[in-house]
Amino acid sequence: MLKIVKPYVVPLVFIILSGSGFVCIKVGLEYSSSMVFLELRYIVAFVILLLIAFIFKMKFPKNLNDIFHISIAGILSSGLFSIGSFNSINYGLSPAFFSLIISLQPIVVSFFAMKFLDENVSKRAWIGLILGFIGVALVLGLDGEINKNQLIAVLLAILGLIGRSFGSLYQKKYCSNMNLVTGGVIQTFASAIIVLPLLYFEDIRVNFTTEFIIALVYMSVVVSIGVMSLLYYMIRHKEVSKVSSLFYLLPVSSSIIAYFVLNKDLELNVFVGIVIVLIAMNLINKKQQVQTILNKG
Repeated sequence: MLKIVKPYVVPLVFIILSGSGFVCIKVGLEYSSSMVFLELRYIVAFVILLLIAFIFKMKFPKNLNDIFHISIAGILSSGLFSIGSFNSINYGLSPAFFSLIISLQPIVVSFFAMKFLDENVSKRAWIGLILGFIGVALVLGLDGEINKNQLIAVLLAILGLIGRSFGSLYQKKYCSNMNLVTGGVIQTFASAIIVLPLLYFEDIRVNFTTEFIIALVYMSVVVSIGVMSLLYYMIRHKEVSKVSSLFYLLPVSSSIIAYFVLNKDLELNVFVGIVIVLIAMNLINKKQQVQTILNKG
């Protein structure tokens, strides 16, 4: 029984924690400008990871090439993704539409995984990828709310999509075996450096309320450290196209968490969409449907 349950534990925890992150962003932005919130998040995560590394005397990579690859993977997967997500929501794009755009990641990653990682994605898996996107659209309930004034927000969401998609591919190809703690130190530091100059372009404000501190700690510890570590763990041990398919479940997780935390209603389309997403996940992750010949060069 344990052997059957164990493979699903990490993905399940990843989905729940990631989905809750969207809710925390919404809460945190009520009390802080977007880039201040993001910069503080990276600083807190960096300090915690650095302390862990020193307490347990973990060795940092000495090869500059390794440090470079780890930094680039972090800037893409975490930095650009977070810049896109925080700012798109701050510019008025609803978390629902942001989730819809990000849910394109499995399709983007699967396509480029065939090009760069020699992953052979089966026809059944492609059907699952497309079906999953349809399911996500039903979960979110498209209502045509995007208008011209939200163009910047949409472009920022696409930036987040590009960052997380290519960051996953880059991580798999160049640094999938990095130490999750020392690698996390490097990646949070690199992401903080990228965010720093963006503070110049916004009206800096922060109100350290109890709600903001809770959101900040949650995003720093649970998301920046916990979720990213789980993501990199799965990328190390699975095909990157399969790992990315989990992002279809994030809007599902977000909708359920928002129901309890933000009192958002769950309508019939949500339940229909959830069923379709689960069917899609079964098609994508069915054994022997995706075979990987990883080019480690």
